[in-house]
Amino acid sequence: MRLTKFGHSCVRVEHDGTVLVLDPGVFTDGDAVDGADVVLITHEHPDHFHPDHLRRTDAAIFTIAAVAAQVREQAPDLGERVTVVGPGQDFDAGTIPVTAVGELHAVIHPELPRFDNSGYLLALDDVTVFHPGDALTGPGRPVDVLLAPVCAPWMKASEGIDFARSVRAPRNVAIHDRVYSDAGLGIVDGHFARFLGAAGQEYVRLADGTDL
Repeated sequence: MRLTKFGHSCVRVEHDGTVLVLDPGVFTDGDAVDGADVVLITHEHPDHFHPDHLRRTDAAIFTIAAVAAQVREQAPDLGERVTVVGPGQDFDAGTIPVTAVGELHAVIHPELPRFDNSGYLLALDDVTVFHPGDALTGPGRPVDVLLAPVCAPWMKASEGIDFARSVRAPRNVAIHDRVYSDAGLGIVDGHFARFLGAAGQEYVRLADGTDL
């Protein structure tokens, strides 16, 4: 298994002959999807879903109904490649078994509507990788690598730390990291490393294009 971090919440996984890309949004360089076989999209916000990136590849697209509706509206030329998945559904993304986890985006503000969101749990032989999208909903089962959101308009650092501690993954890779400045990321990295390290969990924020 090879896991490469790209901009913001985008991660590329190469395993057993399949190249799978999660959430290539506007903060991600388009080359993240080059050669992809499958793209998974957690929800409709542009930092996770960018039609122009999807047009760079002929990959199959798995996502939720809300994103499929956005594809029909913004990029109908991509519609035939979209497969809609629902909460708790198991499906095969190429050679990679995936489970859709959760149903709703985290609360941004109580007066705003809740968006739909699906996390994805990847089974890579004896390694499981979980991408929660924009939610703090765990998969309810052991995880080896958590792709952990570290900064967002919908999350305090303490909430992200407690989420990662609750999932209890031995390895935690920072995602959703374009909201803070470098100085702010230095602070939040210190907090995550301190609290997760005390729980015996590894924490790392990879530079774009860097492998785990």
